[in-house]
Amino acid sequence: MIRRNLLAGAVGAAGAVGASALPLPATAAPGHRRVRTGLDVLVDSGFAALAGQQVGVLSNPTGVDSAYRHLVDLMHGSGRVRLTAAFGPEHGFRGSAQAGGSEGTGVDARTGVTVYDAYGASQAKWAELITKAGVDTLVFDIQDAGARFYTYIWTMYDSMVAAARVGRRYVVLDRPNPIGGRAYGPMMTTPYTSGVGKKEIVQQHGMTVGELARFFNAEFLPAEAGRPVDLHVVGCKHWQRDTFAADTELPWVMPSPNMPTPDTALVYPGTGLFEGVASMTEGRGTTRPFELIGGLATDFDYHWCDRLNARDLPGVEFREAYFSPTSAGQKPQLLNKLCAGVEVKVVDRRAYDPIRTAVAMLIEAHKYPAFAWRSDSWDTTRPYWVDKLTGSPRMRTMIDAGADVDDVVGAWSDELAAFNRRRRRYLLY
Repeated sequence: MIRRNLLAGAVGAAGAVGASALPLPATAAPGHRRVRTGLDVLVDSGFAALAGQQVGVLSNPTGVDSAYRHLVDLMHGSGRVRLTAAFGPEHGFRGSAQAGGSEGTGVDARTGVTVYDAYGASQAKWAELITKAGVDTLVFDIQDAGARFYTYIWTMYDSMVAAARVGRRYVVLDRPNPIGGRAYGPMMTTPYTSGVGKKEIVQQHGMTVGELARFFNAEFLPAEAGRPVDLHVVGCKHWQRDTFAADTELPWVMPSPNMPTPDTALVYPGTGLFEGVASMTEGRGTTRPFELIGGLATDFDYHWCDRLNARDLPGVEFREAYFSPTSAGQKPQLLNKLCAGVEVKVVDRRAYDPIRTAVAMLIEAHKYPAFAWRSDSWDTTRPYWVDKLTGSPRMRTMIDAGADVDDVVGAWSDELAAFNRRRRRYLLY
């Protein structure tokens, strides 16, 4: 049996189905309009978009309303939804598994619904799961982090393809992009697609999951699935593209164990690139993952911080930091070892460009003799992990050749402009 707390215990008794919405902060401006998620809108409608359907839910602990009530509990308690199954992505339905992990298949103790382990499921496996569960409509409700290599959007993509192939309906309950609606960074190229970037979008896509679903459905599904899926997006209300998670009263529930705060999401599209550096940690196993970056204190020192601050990068400052990561992912040589590096301190999130900042960090870190790109022996044709993260070898080879920030960033300006034009018709806000 699955005992599902959904992180509600950390916020008190708000998980009860009858709990009221959390109040606005006392500082809310006159005339302030609370942002409402697709889940909120669906509940307000009496679950109208799901009437007469046998429903499966693809979600995790982030699928909650403003009172931290999970959509599975809301559906089950409403008596209006025929809920037949739930599906857990990477980190699991309850969110307890680390990167690259899942929780297995079991039964939810609260509702009696079978929860299928769908992490890493191929499109064929998704089709099998959807059919086995007797699902007419698959509902997606997961908080994204806004970066191409955050895998929930690719779980959505694969399940959309599968739903299209077996003739099922797909409903996305939209949520705001926590880092706003602007796109940045390089484009994924077809030879470098992988589980951390399956299709050609830019690194910081600047779209909500509902907008991405519309983009995927028109741009990619006809070729891959043979037809678009029957897609319905339940949109947010009162969200604007220049709004960050910290600008709203929406609750932040960790989308994954190393995404604890909106501040983490803000830096992640950039500092996530340090997953591609073998000699450095991206701060996993610390209280500030992706904000604390460093390497062994015998190899790196305070000069890195000094050089970064001397660059006067927009919207960010760096604090000299020393820490010992208690989780190292693919870098066991750094586990529980003293590391020297920086804490990334965003001081103006509207001026801050996480990817440009990370490029500067990589360029300065590259000056240390110990710096080494992560190379994976299991992929001999595309061994460098950072190439999969950035979408091509270009950034890595430019840094290796001594290019500076403006050269590296300028190399993707045309493809970014083209992506902005291409995505425009799918934007909802």
